[in-house]
Amino acid sequence: MRPRPCTSLLLILLALAGCSSGGTARVPATRPPDTPIWSRERLAHARPLGHHPGVSHTARATLSNSRVGALFSHDTSGDHFCTASVVSSPGKSLLITAAHCVHTGAGGGYRRDIVFAPGYRDGRTPDGIWQPAALVVDPRWTGSGDPDLDVAFIVLKPLDGKHIADVLGTNRLGVDRGFGHDVRITGYPEGGNEPITCGNRISRQNDHQMRIACTGYSGGTSGSPWVTDFDPDTRKGSVIGVIGGYQKGGDSDDVSYSPYFDAAVRRLYDRAVAQEGKG
Repeated sequence: MRPRPCTSLLLILLALAGCSSGGTARVPATRPPDTPIWSRERLAHARPLGHHPGVSHTARATLSNSRVGALFSHDTSGDHFCTASVVSSPGKSLLITAAHCVHTGAGGGYRRDIVFAPGYRDGRTPDGIWQPAALVVDPRWTGSGDPDLDVAFIVLKPLDGKHIADVLGTNRLGVDRGFGHDVRITGYPEGGNEPITCGNRISRQNDHQMRIACTGYSGGTSGSPWVTDFDPDTRKGSVIGVIGGYQKGGDSDDVSYSPYFDAAVRRLYDRAVAQEGKG
């Protein structure tokens, strides 16, 4: 769900700013020397309050957010059903998502004719529509739907002669990082036209699963990356989880899960890298 506005706090700020909820503030051109630091003028021009941990909001259209995209069937004329994101690899062509986004598990089959639309917003695909060359999941997922292996990699075909990492950059894959990290999760709720994002601290569900409280992560956000250690200078972070695993990511929109990324995920990544070399 979307966060509700804090009406009482807004009214207080408006009152201090010298205006009502139906008017506009009158601000002098210059501040007298004896005006208090938190004057009505300063409050009137104050930046919005920071977002609260665990409460989602619309993700801004930034380079780092454009590495996250929606997965569609065939093309973008229908509804998107999952989320994926770009991760570093030698072939510069790799996405990470949840296994249940690309394979039904337990003896089922692969989803065919899917496409990836990075940075998708309101029907626009600013960075193109990318097609997969290979889908890579663990045999324990395809055989039994093991929630601890609900992770998949997608090898993408080049688009207009370019690899996706050259266009958007990447985040690193983080393996065996432990629990208790602060992460940011960005994904596409089913039926929505733009991505949401949320930051909070993860906790240990069990030895092979992680848990986080973030509002509004409904169907469609499966596969959304859990990014930690983001460096604003390099615009890179480490993906240490994806929405998936226990209950295929959770049966509540406000609590999500991820398989813990361990040696099995590293081996799956290595298989995907080998598939890149066959392209």
